[in-house]
Amino acid sequence: MKIVLATQNKHKIDEIQFYLASLRGPEGFEAIPFDGQIELKETGTSLHENARQKAVAVAEATGEWALADDTGLFVTALNGKPGIFSARYAGEKATFQQNTQKLLEEMKNIPAPQRNAYFSCVLALVHPDGREVIVEGKLEGVIAATPTGNDGFGYDPIFFLPEKKCTLAEISLEEKNKISHRAKALFKMQIVFDNVDKDQNRRII
Repeated sequence: MKIVLATQNKHKIDEIQFYLASLRGPEGFEAIPFDGQIELKETGTSLHENARQKAVAVAEATGEWALADDTGLFVTALNGKPGIFSARYAGEKATFQQNTQKLLEEMKNIPAPQRNAYFSCVLALVHPDGREVIVEGKLEGVIAATPTGNDGFGYDPIFFLPEKKCTLAEISLEEKNKISHRAKALFKMQIVFDNVDKDQNRRII
């Protein structure tokens, strides 16, 4: 089953391809990064709207199944910010480090018991004929005072996992793909993949 990944974020591509490859033995899914021939816009007011918008655009452009991801970090003490603006929190062209530093600056006077946050990952799987499925995965955690770890990307170095006693940036990709918000969303989507695999002609919604 060919799936075009509606993202040009290398880190997201690596995580999704790593997960999909494990679903069908050694062959896995044929997950192909989008070639970038059209601009992937995010003009929605929610992760769901943005993910669907990107998946629909790529499905129409390629004639293939398209899988889009929209992910946000929601901090309770900041009324849910950065939320849908997580990737551009410090500006449209902001780096991971700039976004992280802005968030840490805003959190500097917030005590540890009030630093709860969660990651939400919404995946939209869309076919050009109109079939679509949207799922969501969440991961609870705490915003650390300082970045720790060299793996992962985005806000991973400041997203502390109490049960692991480390940040997301301190665990391997293999471990991350067992517990992360994206892994949880992909696990939900796996049921859809299995149904399509059993009957390619059956509508999934």
